[in-house]
Amino acid sequence: MMGKVIADIKVGDSAVFSKTVSEADIYLFAGVTGDQNPAHINESYARTTFFKTRIAHGMLCGGFISAVLGMQLPGPGTIYIKQELNFLAPVRIGDTITAKAEVLDRDVVKNRLRLKTTCTNQDGVVVMDGEAVVMPPKSRN
Repeated sequence: MMGKVIADIKVGDSAVFSKTVSEADIYLFAGVTGDQNPAHINESYARTTFFKTRIAHGMLCGGFISAVLGMQLPGPGTIYIKQELNFLAPVRIGDTITAKAEVLDRDVVKNRLRLKTTCTNQDGVVVMDGEAVVMPPKSRN
């Protein structure tokens, strides 16, 4: 299975991925990455912080953007080149996050796409935004 080639993609195309963040997601992410920050995994500690409860790792939402790019737009075979992320609001256990990627620019000669990336919670609050540069698959085979 291969994703879309640059000829199949136009400025304004977009795709989304949504997921409700669970406590298990946070623990699994902490285990895989080694980021055991108590703000994410220790409720007693997290109650003493600005957020008053545990929050998800910011890069967990970054992973949701990766899911959009790697599985939908452009899709399988895509190579991530660059990602800029701005963390704007906390993500808590039980939040449903919708990651979106929208094509801002195409460079057919270099086979590159520049995309606006956002993660929004169930209340419409943008919790993360940024831009990505990817290289879509060169061919459909």
